[in-house]
Amino acid sequence: MTPGIEVNGRAFAEEPRPGQCLRTWLRERGWFGVKKGCDSGDCGACTVHVDGEPVHSCLYPAFRAAGRRVTTVEGLAAEDGGLHPVQRRFLDAQGFQCGFCTAGFLMTTAALDEEQLADLPRAFKGSLCRCTGYRAIEDAVRGVCHTEAPEAGEAVGRSLPAPAGPEIVTGRARYTFDVDIPGVLHMKLLRSPHAHARITAIDTSAALRVPGVHAVLTHHDAPARHFSTARHEHPTEDPADTRVLDDTVRHVGQRVAAVVADSEAAAEEGCRRVRVTYEVLPAVLTPEAAMRPGAPVVHDKDAAEARIARPADNVVGETHVETGDVAAGFAEADEVYEGVYRTQRVQHASLETHGAVAWLDEEGRLTVRSSTQTPFLTRRGLCDLFGLPAERVRVVAGRVGGGFGGKQEMLVEDVVALAVLRLRRPVKLEYTRAEQFHGATTRHPFTVRVKVGGRRDGTLTAIQLHVVADTGAYGNHGPAVMFHSVGESLAVYRAPHKKADAFSVYTHTVPAGAFRGYGLGQVTFALESALDELARGLGLDPLEFRAANVVGPGGAVDTPGEDGDLGIGSYGLDQCVGIIRRARDEPVTEPVPDGWLVGEGAALAMIATGPPGGHFADATATLLPDGTYRLAVGTAEFGNGTTTVHRQIAAGELGTTVDRITVRQSDTDLVRHDTGAFASTGVVVAGKATLRASRALAAVLLDFAATHLSVPRDACHLTGAAVVHPTGRLPLKTLHEAARTAGVPLTAHGHFDGTPRSVAFNAQWFRVAVDPDTGELRILRSVHAADAGKVMNPLQCRGQIEGGVAQGLGAALWENVRIDARGEVETASFRQYRLPQYADIPRTEVHFTETTDAIGPLGAKSMSESPFNPVAPAIANALRDATGVRFTTLPLTRDHIWLTLHDTDLPPHHKGRRSDAKSTSPQPSPHPDNGAFPVE
Repeated sequence: MTPGIEVNGRAFAEEPRPGQCLRTWLRERGWFGVKKGCDSGDCGACTVHVDGEPVHSCLYPAFRAAGRRVTTVEGLAAEDGGLHPVQRRFLDAQGFQCGFCTAGFLMTTAALDEEQLADLPRAFKGSLCRCTGYRAIEDAVRGVCHTEAPEAGEAVGRSLPAPAGPEIVTGRARYTFDVDIPGVLHMKLLRSPHAHARITAIDTSAALRVPGVHAVLTHHDAPARHFSTARHEHPTEDPADTRVLDDTVRHVGQRVAAVVADSEAAAEEGCRRVRVTYEVLPAVLTPEAAMRPGAPVVHDKDAAEARIARPADNVVGETHVETGDVAAGFAEADEVYEGVYRTQRVQHASLETHGAVAWLDEEGRLTVRSSTQTPFLTRRGLCDLFGLPAERVRVVAGRVGGGFGGKQEMLVEDVVALAVLRLRRPVKLEYTRAEQFHGATTRHPFTVRVKVGGRRDGTLTAIQLHVVADTGAYGNHGPAVMFHSVGESLAVYRAPHKKADAFSVYTHTVPAGAFRGYGLGQVTFALESALDELARGLGLDPLEFRAANVVGPGGAVDTPGEDGDLGIGSYGLDQCVGIIRRARDEPVTEPVPDGWLVGEGAALAMIATGPPGGHFADATATLLPDGTYRLAVGTAEFGNGTTTVHRQIAAGELGTTVDRITVRQSDTDLVRHDTGAFASTGVVVAGKATLRASRALAAVLLDFAATHLSVPRDACHLTGAAVVHPTGRLPLKTLHEAARTAGVPLTAHGHFDGTPRSVAFNAQWFRVAVDPDTGELRILRSVHAADAGKVMNPLQCRGQIEGGVAQGLGAALWENVRIDARGEVETASFRQYRLPQYADIPRTEVHFTETTDAIGPLGAKSMSESPFNPVAPAIANALRDATGVRFTTLPLTRDHIWLTLHDTDLPPHHKGRRSDAKSTSPQPSPHPDNGAFPVE
């Protein structure tokens, strides 16, 4: 008889299935602290101990654990039920954000000896975190405590811990699939091998004969309705170009059929047995090719009905704006610089992949549990797609394991709902890591021709942009990203003459979508690099040249095509520049190897604290019978820290401590409407709704208390768990009982529609060293200055900035979703796709300006997306300063640097160029009618 497996002190006699890994075996038995992040032993989220040794359980065959002791994060705690010292340290340092990777880091750390603790870069080589930038994790390992416990009513502006922290460090936090759904069926997707093809026949008979297969869904079973996977408050902003399952495939990896079975293995076998006959069609893989006359059309649809700008030209959206006269601006310049800059595809790489599980409740209502940033907009999309009233659909988001914009989409919920409505059974679809690369979305690749002119007195005379964004096979966020990319990137600088022509273009490649920065990072890379070159050509200091030409305080911000509701509610950009200036002027103390080149560079960025057109949030605050409070908000939590800040806001208004406030969120049945957790709105929009609800509840409580006690209203105030009045203290529990007797509800609502909006500012500076013999680049020092208005939680805000800088460095130096000549993604695993690891990321010195915003709640501004945007141009400017060569294509990998430095005949798109000062226009397009770039 095969010996059983002991897990956390409990014996399990069930034998693993042939080929089953230990991770799956453990999760099937309810040990949900063991996470699925990569399927290949690359991320470490599944780490457990086997006889005290850490292993990646996704690679460890379950049968090998027979007769051994397995410890998961749930079993790490002390025998008396207290936290393990490592769990306590992670809690004190808040060594997590979304928390999906945390169990893996805890289990790895708990097994380290003194020698390994002294070399954390090596110890954490097999562990990835996409959120934190690793500083918080290092502090946790070293025992640094960052959290505070302020007095009642003093929570705002303090470093309070996340309320989910204890659940995260003990493995009790419940993410999307950390639930047991009896009778659940498993879905697997058959995906297209072709970049462009028409399905002429599809035979599912052999698949249906596979034991355990319940259904094979194809385009014949899908609604005919077209929709956008993008989630926005106003669906008409996005092109309607997508079907649940289509008879035309437009990229390698597009879903063709969905097989639903008793097990994943049966569903996978069913996929292998589906026979599809394709008529292969010509494909275009680059925007330049797609915009040429006669190119294959990606979406042959009616422009008005599908909301596509020019379908025949593969242009899904475009904008053309000009203020002043750029030709005149360049004519009056003493120096003109022009260059072409290119950015690549980047994967969100959230450790929790896309997925959903759905079922019909006892009343026959469709319930969807999804890893989504937009539960309410996803419900709306499902209702529209399947003709269901809102009250017949419920969408729930558990804790979400990272988002970064990638989960502002409806990529899985639609096909899962189709299966549930067809089979009347629970159905689960969880993407593999490879599917994240083939079947989810990426950041938009951009090609930006930028031309800037200036005078020797330091005046910027003109800026001209020509932008082409590759939206891939579907337009989802394409037009919106394109519009946003030429908004604040242009508006942050004062120039009398500005012009932007921008195009979002279809190609037969994996779709792009929302990604941190929403297009600003790509254009900011180009413009900030170009301004650096222009300053050098004028013989001016690049930082001082920027400082002389940035927008000033007060007034409206001019961004093309928006509502005019964007203003400067507070101004900290001058402080940001001052912080960078002081860091730059300090002497170099970092050791530099002999023969290496040293340089430094900076970049600035501005971002709106919310999207145009309205972003809605509702909140409800209630006094409960036990004298504590409940706050109901719609926004989702995925490591962005909004739950913590909302409790701080409410505690401040109600004069209490955060431990007396529970938060209910992200469930369309339990909370009021919220547009979603995107565009950095969790604090500035949803937080303002929370502020209004809490302030209104405080007024309700004090009004009733004054009436009940027959004392003046202004003589009462809230503190802790009571109302203090001239003759004593009235416990809130007693107040609630009195109100219930009197029939007075002690609840209040708050709403904010997202307008007006303010702007946040960021500045990044690097000092780097480059080895010209190998192309290796080392970051010697990293400094980031942020104007976040009133910083609601310094610890969390610092973590957001560090994570944004780390993600920006990944996009600048390593990450690249490569597409082969067939249109297929080549980098479909973390083994091939280079994510930043612990050893790669320097400690960034984070500095906050001292401002208080006139628009944001209690003076706060957003700070989730914006730190990402100036990182790439700052590192590129530092590299230029060190080497004398302008790098214009990302990522700046080691081989790219070496090849460029050793290429004696660099083409213009590598070095850029300074054109004759009297040149007044970019190089002409070969096809000016459709706006395509010249192919160099």
